[in-house]
Parts: sequence; structure tokens; C-alpha cells
Amino acid sequence: MGGAAPDAGARAEPGPDVTGSGAVNAPVLGGAVGHLTIVVLSPHDPMTRGQLRRMAELARDEGVTVRWEEARGGAAAPFRTVGGLSGPLRRAERIVIGDPFSRYVQLLLTLTRARDLVVVDDGTATMEFISQLARGERLVRWHRRGSGRGARDVVFAPVSATARRRLTPGGDRRVEVFSSMPVEPPPGVTVTPNSFAWTRARFGPPRLTQGTDLVGTSLVETGVVDLDRYLEAVAALARTHGATRYFAHRRESADKLHRVSAEIGLEVVRPDLPLELIARRGPIGRTILSFPSTVVHTLPLALAGTGVRVAVCDVDPAWLTRDASPRAQGFLSGVTGTARDVHRLKSAPSTL
Repeated sequence: MGGAAPDAGARAEPGPDVTGSGAVNAPVLGGAVGHLTIVVLSPHDPMTRGQLRRMAELARDEGVTVRWEEARGGAAAPFRTVGGLSGPLRRAERIVIGDPFSRYVQLLLTLTRARDLVVVDDGTATMEFISQLARGERLVRWHRRGSGRGARDVVFAPVSATARRRLTPGGDRRVEVFSSMPVEPPPGVTVTPNSFAWTRARFGPPRLTQGTDLVGTSLVETGVVDLDRYLEAVAALARTHGATRYFAHRRESADKLHRVSAEIGLEVVRPDLPLELIARRGPIGRTILSFPSTVVHTLPLALAGTGVRVAVCDVDPAWLTRDASPRAQGFLSGVTGTARDVHRLKSAPSTL
């Protein structure tokens, strides 16, 4: 289920490190490995679909059944998907999801009677999810601006409220979060740290280059950071630190990536797997630069013991768009401030 939204941040480990779950961006219906079914609600975005296909192959290699749903393949697709999953969801004793903010996932959560719910997500959205759950708030993505009370929100509100109750522990209902993110769970919620042990055992160690790699983000695409400011910051980082490659985020636009290549001169790499796996396979730079994002938390774990240096560049408030959520700066600062084993750069040196 967690593979529903193109902006789903889950990068769960598909191996035995995940108790009763099993793969990226998906729920698990069942108990132990070998009796699991991963349901992928396929998005439209080609790069996300490609990564999910590759991760599905890895999950199958681990003995897990993968069920691929074209959940957005036309007007009738949602009805077929919900109808086909209603029976398994009602019978499942454990449900694992990868994106609690997805409306599709929230809808499916209303169908389950499972007493054991697990959120598997190594994205920064996990930090906001835990915070909102602890305060009893509506589940709203951190970068959304406004009241969130549009016509669609009002219609969907009862479903969202039911899903939030499902994700709140109480009685015999258990809620667990499996994540590498630094979170303080509310009472009753169990947090199991993702150490990326399976990734380190499955891939690498990587061959290191002498250069520096830069990791892209979708902050422009989500309306948080101004495009020109972002490109100036990327150029400044590349110039100052000698970066030669730019690992694109799966949601970055083709036009923006063209400018990164043509105007800044970086080699744009479009990973076919999550960056943590790409980095473990190598080759990878001895220094990796990133803006505040998931990878400043996950890459130090995935690359532990390799000698790779991960550095994070803060987002200057001047880079934010007028439409950016009022919570954006505080959230991004929190992502950087809580990252472990990374070097901090105050901001990209430039003439911004």
C-alpha cells in the first residue's frame, strides 16, 4: 500500500531486518517471510515506477510475493483495486504501510481489522507523521500550504479520521514504526530502528572515486524552494567542492535536470534503485553533498565503515518561495539538525 503516492518516502529494507514487513513502499499481509504479500499501488511517475519494479525484483529474491496493482490506470482502477484487496485486508493479522499520508493508503486502512499495524518509512515525512500523531492532528504533508479544507479534503475527512484512529494504538491494537529517522514516539507506539544492516550485507562495499557527488532534491517540484535560487546553490556547491555528478531525485523535472547538465556542467545520473543501494554498489564519491533530505539520515547508515563523508547544506530562508508552507524552514532545519554522522555546511557559498 505504501507505494501509492509518487512522493512516498519509504525506503524500507526488503530483507529479514524488517520484522514481518518485507519491501519498499508496500504493505504486508501475513506473518513471516515466505507468507507475505506486498501490494504495490503503482504511481504514474515513470522513474518511481521503475524503482518500484526493481525493488519488487529484490523482494521476490527474498522469497516474498509481490502483487502489482495498476491502481491509477483509469477511472475504474480504484474500484478494482479496492474491491480486490478488501478480502485480504480484512483477513490480515498484520498490515505494513509505507506512506500514511497517502489518501489511497488511508482508504484501504478503513477496510482492515488487523490489530498489528506497522509504518515502514525512512523518509523525512516519518518525522512529521509521528509529530502529528502525538498531537492528535490531521495527517497533512509538511510542505502543503493552506488550511487543507478544500472540497476534496472535506469529502475525504471522515476516511482520513478513521485511518488516523487505526494508526493510533489503543486496546489490543499495536502500532510500530520501522525507520532510520530520529523520532520520539507518542505513548503506545513502538519504534524499531532501521540500521540498514541488510543493505550493507547485500551490496558492496563500494569502490570509491576521488571525486564529490551531489544529491538532488524535489524541493523545487514541491513548491518549497525557488528554481533559480536552487540552481545557483547547486552551482556554488559544485564549484566549491569539485562535484562532478548529480544524482537526480526521482521527482525532479526533466527541464530542471537539463539546466543542471547544460548550465552547471554536472553529469546527471538517474538512479534505477534508491540511492542507498546505488551508493553501496558504487562507484561513489568519497564526499556526498546533499540539501536537507532523507539521505542525510540514511546514507551514513548504508555507507558505515566505507570512509565516505556525507555533508548537508542548509537551505537559506531566502531560497524559499512565497508559496512555501510556513512550517517549511523549521522542518528543513530539523531534518538537518537531527542528522547523525554528517558534516554541516551553513549554506551554499554563492552570491545569493
